[in-house]
Amino acid sequence: MQVTHEIPDGLAAVLTPAGQDPARAALEAIGLEAYRQRRMSAYQLRVLLGIHSRYEFDGFLKQHQVEKYAAGDFEHDLPAIGRTDAARRAEPRL
Repeated sequence: MQVTHEIPDGLAAVLTPAGQDPARAALEAIGLEAYRQRRMSAYQLRVLLGIHSRYEFDGFLKQHQVEKYAAGDFEHDLPAIGRTDAARRAEPRL
């Protein structure tokens, strides 16, 4: 799929980080937003952006201040944390 859109030069400069290709910046922005909204998996984003290693991908996410563990993940994990904590407290102490 190819997408073409005209952006005034003044706005393109604001939207694109210094020294980065505007087309690449747009592709990254679209992909990152889909990833943040969980419409795209990490693997799909890596393929879209041509990132071959998980290590490089983690650096990319850090550079763009994207957290992989979100509040929703914590809410999902909270019951298991509670069960683990209760089991630990129930163990006899030596």
